[in-house]
Amino acid sequence: MIVGGSCHDRGMTSTNSPLVTIITLMIGLILGLVIGFLIWRRGSSGTAIDSTDLTEQLSAARAERDLYKSERDNAVAGSKLAGELEAMKGAMEKLQKEAGDADRRRIEAESDIRAQVRAMSTHNESLVAQTKAIAGALTNAATRGKFGEAQLELMLENAGLRKDIEFTAQRSTTDADSSGIPDITVKMPGGTKLFIDSKFPFDRFIEAHEEEDSDAREALFAEHRKDLFSHVQTLAKRGYHASQDSPDFVILFVPFESLLTEALRVDPLFLENAFKLNVTIATPTSMMALLRTIGNVYSRNAVARNAEDISKSAASFMKDLTLLHSRIIKVGTAINSLSKAYSELIPTAESTVKRAAAKILSYGVSGDKDKLALAYPDAPAQVREIKNSDIAAEDDFIDAEEVKEDE
Repeated sequence: MIVGGSCHDRGMTSTNSPLVTIITLMIGLILGLVIGFLIWRRGSSGTAIDSTDLTEQLSAARAERDLYKSERDNAVAGSKLAGELEAMKGAMEKLQKEAGDADRRRIEAESDIRAQVRAMSTHNESLVAQTKAIAGALTNAATRGKFGEAQLELMLENAGLRKDIEFTAQRSTTDADSSGIPDITVKMPGGTKLFIDSKFPFDRFIEAHEEEDSDAREALFAEHRKDLFSHVQTLAKRGYHASQDSPDFVILFVPFESLLTEALRVDPLFLENAFKLNVTIATPTSMMALLRTIGNVYSRNAVARNAEDISKSAASFMKDLTLLHSRIIKVGTAINSLSKAYSELIPTAESTVKRAAAKILSYGVSGDKDKLALAYPDAPAQVREIKNSDIAAEDDFIDAEEVKEDE
């Protein structure tokens, strides 16, 4: 009964709180009427009113009223609790959904990471295999020379130098006692030639990187330094720098920065000792700077040559233009003179030739009278005279000079 009442009152309380108050007042009013009716009835029957019974009835009424209030309060509390539980249920459902989405995203991210790790592993294995293949190929001296020469040619082209024009690539050799043909010869502006050797020692260097023992590795790097300096000495003996068309040094190109770095770490005076033998060691960084400098000089020289050619062409054009201008002046002057002479000739011809011919025809001599009757055409209009000062004054273009006939 309480549960049912609670559900009923919960619905009424949550929606109609004023109605509950009115019902309570009505119940109190009904109880008052009942109590008054009982008092009146006992009084009318002549019996004394038992205060004990009246008290018990009032207590029963109050108990019923308190019971109703308790049920009403329980209904209100139950309604609030149900609302809070409903809100908590919604929050829990939302939290569960978010947790499920987060877990799904975590699984997807872990799957992507695993895929990337596998791809990186495959790529690293391929890179290691290619590195080993390159290292194995570079163990051959001839292959090293070709590799260095190919890389050097690519750098030369990137610097704007053209093969067989600004530089020439000749046969690479690995024999120190051979003909001594340089790998690359760069023709510098001014006729100077720069000789570059692209071979380099590599065996001890790669062995040092494969060695796990630190002491053995340092010993191999020391051997690498000796091999590199031995190659410097061999290059110095070829005497490229002694050529009249070459500066007092030859360049040894090493395609890896670490080849020179490890030699310098073992021997800080390595470059200075190489300079004493007229050998300059260049890595890709320093070589590119040198080649770009040479390419820039070529570009500037080309611009200077173009400017000189333009100046010569302009001077020749101005000379031809002056000649043409002078000839036009002469032709115009001649036309005007001829027109003036023709104008002066017509009156003379009319007063002499035509009159005398008409007189002869009047003597009966045969002749074409119609042609003699034709009028002489008018002289052409005077040609506008062009003067040297006109162009200079109006256009400020050239200072034309008179050109003589024999020119």
